[in-house]
Amino acid sequence: MRLTLRAMSALLDYPSAELKDHVADIRDALRAEGVLSTAALNGLEPLLMALETEDLLDLQAAYTELFDRSRALSLHLFEHVHGESRERGQAMIDLGQHYVDRGYVIQSSELPDFLPLFLEFLSLLPAAEAREWLAEPVHVLAALEERLSERRSPYAAVFQALTRLAAARPDPEAVARLREQDKADAEKSIDEVWEDTPVDFTTPINAGGPTGVIAKIRAARRAVAAAIKT
Repeated sequence: MRLTLRAMSALLDYPSAELKDHVADIRDALRAEGVLSTAALNGLEPLLMALETEDLLDLQAAYTELFDRSRALSLHLFEHVHGESRERGQAMIDLGQHYVDRGYVIQSSELPDFLPLFLEFLSLLPAAEAREWLAEPVHVLAALEERLSERRSPYAAVFQALTRLAAARPDPEAVARLREQDKADAEKSIDEVWEDTPVDFTTPINAGGPTGVIAKIRAARRAVAAAIKT
């Protein structure tokens, strides 16, 4: 599963000349590892072909238009869960700390919740644990798959594959809430959607009880600590 997660990470990253040069290697690795079904592999082929054959500048422009100009398609996981609230900041701190605890050093300027970075981290974990982690944001992955499918984007196949790899199926109610959130954002102007919530640095952040991915992070820490003690 390690190679498959790294391949998914590469495919969701910003298109580069290096990526174009290694599409054949990605295809071979996916088929050799055999984690994905034949249907999932075939579903990825249009994206692989596009990355191989289309002009790099066109690929980069399409990627930017798709993922960087639409909040509904953001590749930052906590954007869909917490928006621009303070909770997102605390969630990011916790996730980044977990990376450090596992010896994973972030060598880029990306935030910890950037999906390609998250998948790269999961590739370092045992397969069963990686599937459990992937199950935490699975409703976000399912919503992104749905939105990309509506836009007839070949990137939808990546999210379809990721939801199949997760250790749990998406919660229909959670996906529906994200769908409604998408509709609400669509009715706003672009300035309203991306408007930052004012932050008062004199007010303590309420760390509160963690939920979702962060609860899983801390639960995993406790489980590992317990295993070491025993």
